[in-house]
Amino acid sequence: MAVRRAEEMGGYGHSDFETEEVHVLAVDDSLVDRKVIERLLKNTSCKVTAVDSGRRALQFLGLDDDKEANGFNGLKVGLIITDYSMPRMTGYELLKSSVFREIPVVIMSSENIITRIDRCLEEGAEDFIVKPVKLSDVKRIIDYMTADFVGGGRRVINKRKLRDDSGDRSSLSPPYTIISIFIVNTGFSHQTSQNGKL
Repeated sequence: MAVRRAEEMGGYGHSDFETEEVHVLAVDDSLVDRKVIERLLKNTSCKVTAVDSGRRALQFLGLDDDKEANGFNGLKVGLIITDYSMPRMTGYELLKSSVFREIPVVIMSSENIITRIDRCLEEGAEDFIVKPVKLSDVKRIIDYMTADFVGGGRRVINKRKLRDDSGDRSSLSPPYTIISIFIVNTGFSHQTSQNGKL
């Protein structure tokens, strides 16, 4: 099933990706995992913002009710990475938020539970990545997502094709990690959460 993206994301069109460096928001409560994702994304020429919770991710997007805690002012998002298993708000709950119906999400899990992975994909996740995450995993996804802007400014994401391009899922060795990558088209430089866990 094809999922419409670019024209439905409130202006995250073809020209944005051509003129601005891809900005990724990585969400994970593990300091080590956040650092790994940050390093790999920087190696693919992405800007990176890392936060340590689903609540901080919502604040980053300007979707949290606590206006006092929102220091990011609702930045535009083009793609998301969130850890599946986090306290208070899981990556799965983040994925199910209605706002993410229009934003590409990649999910990773540290647990080799096929039914969980299938459920996330059925809920709209673009793909999953195996942990420990490799540079080739990140590069494949970034290249695939941004390449769809070539030609006419329209992007149609085929989730099945993205998964098929990554090879047979049964050959992947555990563990998985679930992450949602937020690619943010802004001029912000790399940031980290001030929550002390980063």
